[in-house]
Amino acid sequence: MSKTFYSIRMRAAQRNMEVGEKHVSGGERIASKVQIEPIVNQLLHKASNHSRGDADFIQITVEKITRPQIRYLPPLEMTTVDVDSIEKAHREARDILTSVGVSQQAQNVAFQLLNSSQNLRGAILLHSKTGLRLDDRGIKGVRVSRMDWQDADVDLNERVREALALATKVANSPYTIAELCWSDDPDYVTGYVSNHEFGYVRISPLKREGSESGGRIFFVADEVNLASYIDYLEREPILIKGH
Repeated sequence: MSKTFYSIRMRAAQRNMEVGEKHVSGGERIASKVQIEPIVNQLLHKASNHSRGDADFIQITVEKITRPQIRYLPPLEMTTVDVDSIEKAHREARDILTSVGVSQQAQNVAFQLLNSSQNLRGAILLHSKTGLRLDDRGIKGVRVSRMDWQDADVDLNERVREALALATKVANSPYTIAELCWSDDPDYVTGYVSNHEFGYVRISPLKREGSESGGRIFFVADEVNLASYIDYLEREPILIKGH
């Protein structure tokens, strides 16, 4: 008999209530029924104490997970590269992306999107060779959902742990060539590149607050089944287990 799990999701925004002109915070935890209440309190505290400011709208959603099986994944290996300029950070990321077969054209499109997508909420899916966008989600992008890190005693900053959980799920799809992420959150990792083979490479610190608009790019393989890929990213339940 399989154990029953619940997804507890939080979203916090400023201005315009549910639509939210400015994203403040978000998160998802997967838990058993007895864990729901303390996790709701944890997520409310996270939403109410964020460097982006006070939220005008906080939404908590609790949903039973109906998928028959939850996958358990070990986290990607993590390394950190320290750089002292935007240019060096971009070069570092480009070197990694080139090494796994992402074309220069696709990289150029990715960095242009990261620099211009100030309101991006999810991830943009780009073909790893042509740089063409594969999803039609606009600024909403494709959300990565249904994952959590189950080991409470892992010695990592909470936001780094969240980013590593996200990267681990994405990288474990056969359709993902690599992921590129940038953030304008001063408390968050500045940027990272991840791939199933080389792991999760944090690139930090390189900027003053607000010098990057942020966003997430997934470079996608030729043979992608787009419907199943998006279904995996948004709905497949994954638990990350420590080493």
